[in-house]
Amino acid sequence: MLIKSGIRFTDNGIRTAIKAMQLQQAIVGVANENVLGFDKIGYQRKEAVVSSFTEYLGVNGLSQATDTTIGRISTSANPLDLALNTKGYFQIQGRDGIRLTRDGRFKLDKQGNLLNLEDQPLLSNAGVPIKLPFVPDKISDVVVNTKGQVKVFNKHTKKLDNVATIGIVDSNGVGITNPEVAQGFLEYSNVAIQNEFMNLMPTLKAYDANRQIFMIENSVLQKTISQLSSAQ
Repeated sequence: MLIKSGIRFTDNGIRTAIKAMQLQQAIVGVANENVLGFDKIGYQRKEAVVSSFTEYLGVNGLSQATDTTIGRISTSANPLDLALNTKGYFQIQGRDGIRLTRDGRFKLDKQGNLLNLEDQPLLSNAGVPIKLPFVPDKISDVVVNTKGQVKVFNKHTKKLDNVATIGIVDSNGVGITNPEVAQGFLEYSNVAIQNEFMNLMPTLKAYDANRQIFMIENSVLQKTISQLSSAQ
């Protein structure tokens, strides 16, 4: 018994060229998003992933992967700015549930809640919002160690009171035991502008090639239609 198998794909040149140009435009869109995110705190670059049979799937054959390498870390004047020296995410209680972020810009409200810039609570490793027992006189009285333990200086006892441990997890929501938190630092994006433009060159050349194919096929089709019309 002989079993034959395979995949056969037949399509006209115009349709194939259009699908290819749409795919390449989407890849350029991913690169543009990375360039725009260059100066964003905690932004992680996106990488375009092209699957097999994109000549058939077109733009539907494109997906994105997140580059989890650590970005550029710089000092900050705010003691409540935090950066992660390892792969992981802060947990924020958003309006639609818990969301993960590497944006470590935080602040205190008048009730002692530790919030991000959008007034959303930072969560502890117990999954509850972090709230200080009292509002300190100075922001610098709040101390965060490398394991994410938050403490506040108590002027009455002259000691640091334990508050909570920041809940830092990986992309699957699993807690990280040693997140290497850096207080007074911020992490900028992991985007390298020069690499984005260099990676775009093959895509732009492919787009131009498919555009030429489209124009040739379209010209031939128009000529054929014209000749058929004149023959009647």
